[in-house]
Amino acid sequence: MPFPSTRLSVVERTRSSDEETRRIALATIIEAYWKPVYKYLRMKWAADPEHAADLTQEFFTTTLEKDVVGKYDPARARFRTYLRLCVDGFASNARKSERRLKRGGAMTLVPLDFETAEGELAAIEPAAASDVEELFYREWVRALMERSVDDLKRFAAESGRPVMFEVFARYDLVDEPESRPTYTEIARMLNLTTATVTNHLAAMRKQFRKILLDRLRELTSSEAEWESEAARLLGPARHR
Repeated sequence: MPFPSTRLSVVERTRSSDEETRRIALATIIEAYWKPVYKYLRMKWAADPEHAADLTQEFFTTTLEKDVVGKYDPARARFRTYLRLCVDGFASNARKSERRLKRGGAMTLVPLDFETAEGELAAIEPAAASDVEELFYREWVRALMERSVDDLKRFAAESGRPVMFEVFARYDLVDEPESRPTYTEIARMLNLTTATVTNHLAAMRKQFRKILLDRLRELTSSEAEWESEAARLLGPARHR
């Protein structure tokens, strides 16, 4: 799958002269990164939940567009790495000045469900929590996957194929692999043949991979970066 050079990355679109294009691009960045940023502040900077929520809101409502996106140079680093380093600088300055933004004092472009993010933190293994850089990457991937699953569900509903998504959800989205039902069991539950389950699952996996890679394209600024991120995410050959 070649990188489409005509498709602007979300970072490029934040620099558009069209206000609506810029707004949507910034909302896409917030959607992709707010959970990783919140959890990063909680783990690396040992911020309590309320303070981490305040800092996350301030970073995305008053700092992102002016201080972060405008200064980003894709030749120096991938955006994900650059953003994490900007969060470090922001948190350091906030700690020095004891600056806090009281929640409700600013608007965000997407809703931030801090309670859900806090609940997810409880499931993070101690070994992973000790490597905060890896944690930031893992949480970025988690957010990317969540949004891609939402896109797939919407695609299936709008194209009249909700049963196909249900097959995908029952097999590929189970929390515990040992509790995953067999193709035959899913066929029985949904009144399908086993062959149909196999075909539905293959079709949804193919569509999910396309959606995932399209979202990843938005969040990378060059072909090389997209190739690198896709290879790390899916393996060196699976993103083709």
